[in-house]
Amino acid sequence: MALDQVDVDEIVEVKVEKEMSFFEHLEALRWHIIRALIAVASIATFVFFQKDFVFKTIVFGPRNPDFYTYRLFCSFGEMMCIQPTRFEVITRDLAEKFTTHISVSIILGLIVAFPYVFWEFWRFIKPGLYPNERKSARGVVLICSLLFIMGVLFGYYFIAPFALSFLAGYELADTLATPTLNSYINYMVMFTLPVGLIFEMPVVSFFLTKAGVLAPQMLRSGRRYAIVIILIVAAVLTPSPDVVSQMILATPLYILFELSIAVSARVWNAKQKIILAEEAELLMREKALLERNIEDITDSTQTVEYVK
Repeated sequence: MALDQVDVDEIVEVKVEKEMSFFEHLEALRWHIIRALIAVASIATFVFFQKDFVFKTIVFGPRNPDFYTYRLFCSFGEMMCIQPTRFEVITRDLAEKFTTHISVSIILGLIVAFPYVFWEFWRFIKPGLYPNERKSARGVVLICSLLFIMGVLFGYYFIAPFALSFLAGYELADTLATPTLNSYINYMVMFTLPVGLIFEMPVVSFFLTKAGVLAPQMLRSGRRYAIVIILIVAAVLTPSPDVVSQMILATPLYILFELSIAVSARVWNAKQKIILAEEAELLMREKALLERNIEDITDSTQTVEYVK
């Protein structure tokens, strides 16, 4: 069957992109990076001038008693009601406030601009893929962006409040919890950004299975080890020793692991169907060739007998 015009255009585009020289690829990559950096810088600049809202409402939100997470858990009853430990954030360096303000603006700019940054990355690698590979990876930018934002929000709303409350309320002799601004921001980053990356497990599973590096059987056989690793990760990311806060993180991580298995199995089964179809087609061709050879031999034999 003849290819339609869209398929022809895609194949031509792939061939043209593959014929680009090394320096042309570097030039294209440079412009993708420049556009991504402009997006991050633009959002970071906007965030920088929203200083009061960003720090009072967003950055210092998890330490306030009226934070959404505390009110949510208190709505389930007194047994689930958790009140944050009060603590003051101080600065010891003269320029700490200003440098922290800049770093927080850049981090928030990167988080908000993540969908666009990933889209630029996808635009760079997409021309090197074949049409069937593009089709199978359709929607990857949207899915990756949603998973990353969900992970960051989960870390912000469900990990940071419990972790900060535990760390600030931990008693040791006569010490008083007065963390520095830098220390507070570093912990907030640790409670959010890594979780956003962990939430990308299904996407990583998709591409590794597509590349033949990973198989669903490997994930299923390692399920018991994965549970132990997930519990360890939950214990590290939630310093609070209570089981509730650790299970709050461990549960979605395990769900993501099972989702990764399902994604890997779907990709694996699709690959197996393609392999079986190719093998069946090859057998049909070999059978047709064998029948043709038999016919040729039969014709030759009949010709010889006729001559005799």
